[in-house]
Formats: sequence, structure tokens, C-alpha cells
Amino acid sequence: MVMRFEDGSLSSSALVETLLERVTVIDDPGGGIGLRSIAALADDARSVAGVRDAERRRGEVRGPLHGVPVVVKDNIEVTGLPGAAGSTALLGRPATDAPLVRRLREAGAVVLGSTNLSAWANIRSPRSTSGWSATGGLVGNPWSLDRSAGGSSSGSGAAVAAGLAPLAVGTETDSSIVCPASLNGVVGLKPTVGVVPTQGVVPISASQDSPGPLGRSVADVARLFTVLSDQDPVAPGERAPRFVHAMNWRARHHPTDQLVDRFVDRLAGRAGPVDRREVATPGPEVLDDEFTVLLAELVDDLDAYLAGRPGDGVRSLADVVAHEDAHADIELPWFGHELFVQALATGGRAGDAYAEARGRNLDWAVSTCLAPALDSGDVLIAPAYGPAWKSDLVVGGHASAVSSWLTTPAAIAGWPIMSVPVGLVHGLPVGLALVARPGEEWTLLAAAALVEAVVADTDPLPRPQWRRPRRG
Repeated sequence: MVMRFEDGSLSSSALVETLLERVTVIDDPGGGIGLRSIAALADDARSVAGVRDAERRRGEVRGPLHGVPVVVKDNIEVTGLPGAAGSTALLGRPATDAPLVRRLREAGAVVLGSTNLSAWANIRSPRSTSGWSATGGLVGNPWSLDRSAGGSSSGSGAAVAAGLAPLAVGTETDSSIVCPASLNGVVGLKPTVGVVPTQGVVPISASQDSPGPLGRSVADVARLFTVLSDQDPVAPGERAPRFVHAMNWRARHHPTDQLVDRFVDRLAGRAGPVDRREVATPGPEVLDDEFTVLLAELVDDLDAYLAGRPGDGVRSLADVVAHEDAHADIELPWFGHELFVQALATGGRAGDAYAEARGRNLDWAVSTCLAPALDSGDVLIAPAYGPAWKSDLVVGGHASAVSSWLTTPAAIAGWPIMSVPVGLVHGLPVGLALVARPGEEWTLLAAAALVEAVVADTDPLPRPQWRRPRRG
């Protein structure tokens, strides 16, 4: 008998048991569909769920996530889970709950497990395949199993879309929540850098890294955000958020751009006039500066993290390169670690190029791009990505041909960004990306709720289709 409470809701134990069964059927590459979104399951998930049910029967509710299962990207430390960032170099290193995980537990959540990801959060090679790691293999997309789940929070997006957990935590440096949210047809939020603590998270860049929530609805994401950020919910204001549509930020995929243009027309009918304008786009010099900043911060920040994590093993990025060279058959069968090698050559933040590159980059992102774009509005919108591309381990798998520029300036500036699904293109979901000013997550969430309402009124998304691999 499935246990329910007096209000008819499922017990946490029943929900956890159901999800664990789904993981076996859907995720297990040995006997199931082989989605490979889950990196590891928490040994204590059942017992913690039982404790949450007992607390609830006594009238004790810890917080807004009481008894709710959550999965956490495996570059975030959780006691009893690998926290390996997709690398065998970190297997066996003890992990202790990161501050954001402690917030989850204090709010009553049940940590169900950790999720697979793009190795080292996709900072290892320009030829990497999003969603592949040495520890977890290649994550599939629940809409079409031969297509990319995006990255680097691949498993977090796919697990939520597949119904393996109602909520997930991902991390983003540049597009790593927005991309899998868009490609898997779920909602994802990267908060302002610094709003959610990054201690206990395997780093790339202190200036751009931010953990954030993914879920199947804006309300679910907002609830998880309140816990991760340790903020109380903010009710929407009387005035609807003012939207600015970046007309020249295109997905570079014609059916996606047409769908988004039609959707913006419908959104204007619901939310009021949308300011349609051209916005500055990043040229090669902007992208080069961002690349310089990321590699310099990577070597400094990862060295500090690895040196401070308990246990034996790699203590620096140079150690990681040596480990991967020594275990190339496991770590480097499909692509290399060219970006790691380049990072080591930068000299970190003390290198000659870093300070000027960061100054130019930040000035462009804020003063040239985002601030002028939002001088008449609250939220900047554009397509996030086109439909998911085919995963290809042989030649690599990135989205260079089906993404707008929206993630880049927001990433450089550290401003909050979301993706909300707005429709299907050839049976695959596409998302609308939304950017707001720093610290304006609740404005962003209110805008996302309006977007979601328009989608629900006009063309609600079905559940994932689980298409088998096919040609074309």
C-alpha cells in the first residue's frame, strides 16, 4: 500500500521508492534505457525519507522542501557521494556537504543522489562532447536518446525531464544550466554570481561560477532558489516586468527563431508592449578575453580547491593533467585536455594578460551590452538554444551552430539568467532565455512565470517522447 498523508499527498518514503524504481528502469545502462543521468545514489535516501515522514506526522516541518527528493550535480560535494566532477582523479576523495547542500537538508530535502555531467564542467577541451564523463559515460536526452542533453549540467537537466527527481541543482559558468534546461525542456536558473555559496563546489571561475536550480516549473525552481539562496520569496509587484527582445540575438536555426518571434508576439499580448531592439554582440576580442579570464581563474581556483580537499590524490591542475595522461584510455578516449594545458601556461591571475582582459571583458558586458539593452526594461529575452544536436563522441558535440549570444554577456557580468521552455521544434524542446540585473532574481522569476503562463495557454509542452536513436 502506498502511504499518503491526510491531505492526500504522497509520503516522502513512497516518492523516494518510486523514483529509485524509475532510476533502475530508465537510467541504468545495464538493464534499463540507459539515460546515464545519475552519477550515484545516496545510501541514506530511504532512511532520510522515513525520518522526514515521521517528522511530518508529528507536525514538524523543517522548511519548504520537507521530504522532497533533490539530485545534485556531481561537482558539488555531498557526504557519501563521489563529488568527482566526472573524473577518476577525484574518485575516493572524501566529500563533505557543501554549504548549499546543508541548506537543502536544513530545509527538509532528501538528497536522492548526484547527477552526471560534462567532464570537469566542460572546461577541458574545445572538442569535448557535452554530457560525457569518464565516471558516468554519455548522458542521453529523454526527448530523443541520440541527442545531446547539453552541458555541463547534463544529468541534472535530463534527470528532471525524465521524472527521476522533481528538482535538481546544477552549476553554470557560461550556459551550463541554461543549455541543459533548454535542450531537455525544463526550467533552469543561474542566479547572480555570489548569491548561492560555491564552497565545496569544484570550481572553474570565481567571477562566473554559480550553482542554481532546475525543475519542471517556474514555481518549483523558485522554491528551490529560496533554499539555495537563503532568501524569503518575494511576491510579484503590481507592475508586470518590462521585456526587451534582443532581435539580433538569434539561435541561428530558422525554425527556432520563427517560433520565438511568434511567441514574443503572444507574450506582448499578455504582458504589454515588448521593446524590440538590436543589442551588442560579442566579437572575437570579447570571446578571447573571456577565454583568457576563465583559464587564468581555472588554474588558481582549481589548484586551491584540490589542495584543500581531504584525502590522497591530485592536489593541483598539473596533477590532474598527469593523472589523465597516465589513464588516457579511461580519461582521454574521445578528446584531450588541451584547455587544461593552456590554463597551466597562463600564470593564473598573476599572469600578464589576466587583469586587462578581465577589465575589458566586464566593461563590454555591462557598459556596452547589458546596461544599454535594459535601459527601458527589466528583462532581456532571446532564444536560448535551438533543438538538441546529435551527440557525437568521435568528432565532438557543441552547440556553436544553434545558440544565441545571450549567455555570454550575462556570464561575464555575473548577472542572473534563466531558460523556460516555449515550444517544440521537430519534436524537440527549445527554451527562451531571460536575463535580469544583478540581484533581481525575483523579477526574473516573475517574468519567467508570465512566459510559462503564455505557453500553458497556447501550446503546452507534452512529456518527453523517448525517441530511439535514428538517422536524420
